[in-house]
Amino acid sequence: MPAQRILPTDDAADLIGLVREIAARELSPSVDEQERTETFPREAFRILGRAGVLGLPYPEEYGGGAQTYEVYLQAVEEIATVSSSIGVGTSVHVLSCFGLATAGTERQKQLWLPELIGGELLGAYCLSEPQAGSDPAAMTTRAVRDGDEYVLTGTKAWTTHGGQADFYKVVARTGQSRGDISCFLIPAHTTGLTADPPERKMGLTGSTTATMHLDGVRIPAERRLGAEGDGLKLALAGLDAGRLGIAAVATGLAQAALDHAVTYARERETFGTRIIDHQGLGFLLADMAASVENARATYLAAARRKDAGLAYSRQASIAKLVATENAMRVTTDAVQVLGGYGYTRDFPLERYMREAKVMQIFEGTNQIQRLVIARALDHGDDAGLTVVKR
Repeated sequence: MPAQRILPTDDAADLIGLVREIAARELSPSVDEQERTETFPREAFRILGRAGVLGLPYPEEYGGGAQTYEVYLQAVEEIATVSSSIGVGTSVHVLSCFGLATAGTERQKQLWLPELIGGELLGAYCLSEPQAGSDPAAMTTRAVRDGDEYVLTGTKAWTTHGGQADFYKVVARTGQSRGDISCFLIPAHTTGLTADPPERKMGLTGSTTATMHLDGVRIPAERRLGAEGDGLKLALAGLDAGRLGIAAVATGLAQAALDHAVTYARERETFGTRIIDHQGLGFLLADMAASVENARATYLAAARRKDAGLAYSRQASIAKLVATENAMRVTTDAVQVLGGYGYTRDFPLERYMREAKVMQIFEGTNQIQRLVIARALDHGDDAGLTVVKR
């Protein structure tokens, strides 16, 4: 059942309704087959791009929707309720455009952003490395200036859309210090840029994840985003927004698990009574519903801070932590509601449970989120006490 939402305007409500309709009509029919066969759903992103979904949080002058993050994230949640793989892909694509939209020159934005957020080109984000996951400042991938060009050499791990994307936002070291890192936008066809075979994952099998190799990749200097040394700052700012995206995806996944569990509990009878009427199971469903609502409220509160121009890094980490922990719990409980059937592939609950696990890991593990939150508290971050007026 569609989640009940309180949206800021009637137009926003209509937009979310449209995304829900597109997800149900255009995306949903092929999801089970895509996940079963590990097929990358490239056409889904073209559909979403043409509908304007991939550009929702970006300015109209570049083809975007000029929507708030509060609205954009709810659109992501609607997509994830149908497909976590496509929901994650949407979040990653929007994140891959973040550096260009926020730090690109006017010429760069006019030249590249419309096509990127229109969905005809698909993006990927190369930050993590085999030895530098949770510590991006330890990366070893290098970009060396050579006249009007840069030459990039190194390896990037865990790249969502790796080998499928049309452009890669790559973060690389341009100096000796830990913080001397820069950001580049690299077309997929560039000589020296290659992808390993996709990782064999326990979930999100419709979403390709691969290691990317940069072997003397040569690009024009105009493909650097921002100044030299701004890369880590751009990467971390993007991660705050990306964590909200994953929180929305996790909430959509949890909502889907809850919907399936409730439907089953209404129809299944034991001892002459619907199992939803058994207090023990009814209470379990109630806790699941509370977890979904809690996750949604948390990511929306963080989004409103972002939209108001307030600091939201701590709130983004809280939202990612709360939503993904809740998704893991809700999907596990949904399997329990269905009993033996929940453990079979005849129902999607076992897949939801497998998909929820990785959400506790990517975009910064939940242990890293706790570290970010604790450090913010230690530094006297009282942003959570600020009242956001609507």
